[in-house]
Amino acid sequence: MSDEFYMREALLLARQAQTLGEVPVGALVVQDGIIIGRGFNAPVSRHDPSAHAEMQALRDAAQRLGNYRLPGCTLFVTLEPCLMCAGAIMHARVARVVYGAPDYKTGVCGSVLNIFGEIDSQRFTHHSPLTTHHSPLTTHHSPLTTYPVVRLNHHAEVTGGVLAGECGLLLSHFFAQRRAQQREARE
Repeated sequence: MSDEFYMREALLLARQAQTLGEVPVGALVVQDGIIIGRGFNAPVSRHDPSAHAEMQALRDAAQRLGNYRLPGCTLFVTLEPCLMCAGAIMHARVARVVYGAPDYKTGVCGSVLNIFGEIDSQRFTHHSPLTTHHSPLTTHHSPLTTYPVVRLNHHAEVTGGVLAGECGLLLSHFFAQRRAQQREARE
């Protein structure tokens, strides 16, 4: 099945969040073409700042597999992940992230930061101290060792903009409605 198919499923989950008054974001985890985890935004209703759609979907998938690692899995989410969710995605070793709308305020898959692409082209030079056999307090420096700077230990493949229009429209309508309600409450 296509990325668009799974993103439409994630949009259905986002609409569930919206019915609860939550920011409409939905996510799912797919392994070998099978949806193994589902989640939608629920930090307000659950009184849990970590209850983002991605976190819910990762938890659901991990419970089903009986393992917090999700190698070979793809996470589909209607909004570009934030830093917290990207950290969980890395720890779970998700192979691929597919998101819908970019998030120009907190997105870390390229909009604000590019966490999954954090490989520095600079090189890091390291002097390794070596302890001599004569005295544990005496150290000598080995020759310089140069390494490429790889800032993070897991890099998921990222595909952004899948059904971005639909995903973005759902969010913009939600926030427009919320602003209208706030104006009415002030009047």
